[in-house]
Amino acid sequence: MLTAEEKKEIEAEFPCYEQKRAVCVEALKIVQRHRGWVSGEALIEVADFLEMTPAELDAVATFYNLIFRKPVGKHIIMVCDSVSCWIMGYERILQHLQDRLGIGLGETTADGVFTLLPIACLGACDQAPAMMIDAELYGNLDPAKIDKILANYT
Repeated sequence: MLTAEEKKEIEAEFPCYEQKRAVCVEALKIVQRHRGWVSGEALIEVADFLEMTPAELDAVATFYNLIFRKPVGKHIIMVCDSVSCWIMGYERILQHLQDRLGIGLGETTADGVFTLLPIACLGACDQAPAMMIDAELYGNLDPAKIDKILANYT
């Protein structure tokens, strides 16, 4: 069941849109912010609240790669795999992250601290290779710099 706080936050978005269903992305983000991810049950609740079918809302949720449809770690590491990052060492950075964390792309560490995901572009080509942890952007990465960054999150 959507909490009173979640409903209040979703309803606060209604004046910004002509149709209730147009709030769907914001509603999913609100639920995710409160719960960490959007479960199937939560998706059905949001769809009902917005007068959409679950299939319609699921199509939106699966289109946006920052809506998490399965549990994720406390911190989300998004590694940029754009052309600029590839040229500047994406593969070495990704391999170091996978080795250091013991997980592959799309996986979460056993302790639930980190989830490692690819992202098409972080808009930081001048700092390639780059990654983002939660909302913090890190660029000009090398293995030593990554180790120092990760130490701040454990």
